Amino acid sequence: MTERLMQCYTGIVFDAMQEMGSVNQTLPNNIRPLNTKLKTAGQVFTIEGERAEGLDTNETLLKWCELLSKAPANTVLICQPNDDEVAHMGELSAATLRYKKVLGYIVDGGCRDSQAIDKMRFPVFCKYYTPVDVVRKWIPRSYGEPVKIGSVTINSGDYVLADRDGIVVIPLGISEVVIDRTEEMMQSENLVRKAILQGVDPVEAYLKYGKF
Repeated sequence: MTERLMQCYTGIVFDAMQEMGSVNQTLPNNIRPLNTKLKTAGQVFTIEGERAEGLDTNETLLKWCELLSKAPANTVLICQPNDDEVAHMGELSAATLRYKKVLGYIVDGGCRDSQAIDKMRFPVFCKYYTPVDVVRKWIPRSYGEPVKIGSVTINSGDYVLADRDGIVVIPLGISEVVIDRTEEMMQSENLVRKAILQGVDPVEAYLKYGKF
């Protein structure tokens, strides 16, 4: 389903979920892609962290390396850091995750080394940039447990699609039906687009295909 979801875009996934009554599954719109040309999709692996004042350099860096070690291949990491001051992703970490075949990283927090990460084309979505790292300031505390970002509760195993328009989380239990419906709606959109480009009036096209 990851490959199928990568062929979709967040707007129409949102439309499909709204049609099904799931209207509260988009992450806050201030979490933006580092590179707007990149998107990511796949099953989620969740991380949650906390401020860690008082820990020494070795303790915080070891905890961070454990995060990288635990990240499963072929997942999108979603992190709730409970922090708005430090960077929760950097160049060496992104390179490590890319090598491990992690599909992307979404954080309700910060990023540094953004130019280097951009060059390696690893999808990162974050709220802000800062040169301040996690050393003696922040540690991850749990993996694979439910996290909340904005008003969305995210579970490991859910699906996520993130592109330049935003981030949509699809609960695992409805993921297949949502993707099925999204693909159907994309087919309808293609028919509407073709009709419009052939000179059909927009009202007529909408009434015929039920999509615009």
